[in-house]
Amino acid sequence: MDFIKFLGTAGARVVVSKQLRASGGIWLSLDGTNLSIDPGPGALVKALASRPKLDPTTLDGILLSHKHLDHSGDVNAMIEAMTEGTFKKRGAVFAPKEALVGDPVILKYVRQYPERLEIIKAKAKYKVGSLSFTTPVEHFHHNTETYGFRFKGKKTTISYIADTRFFPGLVKAYKSSDILVVSVLRQEPSHLEHLCVDDLKKLVQGIKPRVTIMTHFGKQMLAAKPWLIAEHLSQELKTKVIAATDRMTFSL
Repeated sequence: MDFIKFLGTAGARVVVSKQLRASGGIWLSLDGTNLSIDPGPGALVKALASRPKLDPTTLDGILLSHKHLDHSGDVNAMIEAMTEGTFKKRGAVFAPKEALVGDPVILKYVRQYPERLEIIKAKAKYKVGSLSFTTPVEHFHHNTETYGFRFKGKKTTISYIADTRFFPGLVKAYKSSDILVVSVLRQEPSHLEHLCVDDLKKLVQGIKPRVTIMTHFGKQMLAAKPWLIAEHLSQELKTKVIAATDRMTFSL
């Protein structure tokens, strides 16, 4: 079965540190390929506690959009799990250069265990398992090197827009997506380099996906009840908008 599993929907430091929502990131299974995307704190535990259980040794790849802790806190644990406790050299890891240099989040000792460790950059194409994916644009409007992903399946194109402030290039970069997964940290605009509900409207109107799924909620979004926001947006935009919940499985 092809599906997107939300192991966690937490965004921002307060929501993560208090675990107001879980922070395990996303598990994508598409065309026989299994990927862990942005495995934040608790990703390994949430995968193994999932029903049915998600087995990290079946992962083909682990992807980081950027190095911030809420997106990368469990990346080393997931790498060790993917490689069967480091006893089997397998799988691929994709991450920005900033996740590997200076103050790295992927520890040096674990880098030898995957079959491949690839540094991602803008407008590049990659292959993992049976899937190809692109990093169509760098999200310059975030305070560390950040990318989103566009997965091209046999029947479905899925895009994941990670943290960024809105800029018009996002619409062009993720055009023609069937499923759009977006990190919507805030309800109202602010000086923070994150998307808000008004930004999401622009993305949906420009990209025109069949389904849009909001995730990565900050405290403000949780207070506003994201499921009610999704319902309102569905009516206003005349398209399906869903607010992800922890452990939610979206069947493809």
